[in-house]
Amino acid sequence: MAALFCYLLSFVFLAIYWNNHHHLMHVVHKVNGRVLWANIHLLFWLSLVPFTTAWMGEHGASPVPVALYGVVLLLAAVAYFLLTRALLSIHAGDSDLAVALGRDFKGKISVVAYAAAIGGAFVSRWIAIALYLAVAILWLVPDRRIERTIDRRPS
Repeated sequence: MAALFCYLLSFVFLAIYWNNHHHLMHVVHKVNGRVLWANIHLLFWLSLVPFTTAWMGEHGASPVPVALYGVVLLLAAVAYFLLTRALLSIHAGDSDLAVALGRDFKGKISVVAYAAAIGGAFVSRWIAIALYLAVAILWLVPDRRIERTIDRRPS
């Protein structure tokens, strides 16, 4: 049962990244080599999710696999942040992209939660898993910033 939960949680995380990346690209007007490499960097960390998920599921969510799962989630979040910064660097400060991203409160909270979960995995694996689940729930509510920005565009 624990393994099934791990796989479902990972599926939810990948779906969240997929949706947010899709929305992000709706307000992007140009890309460059730096953006492409930042995107590949994100893809690399996301490609490790199945490995860490399987390891966590196979070992009954023992502390090291649970912590490594968090490391991968943390580094994927950092990679997404770097992707947004690379995009912002080639868009105007008042662009749809800049307006839509705003202060990125949910992104910052996620990074803090992942970091706490990594350490928390060695105290109690359930603390870490609860933090991972909390981040997933936080992001399950779709990020409406980009949709609101697109809706405000003149037709």
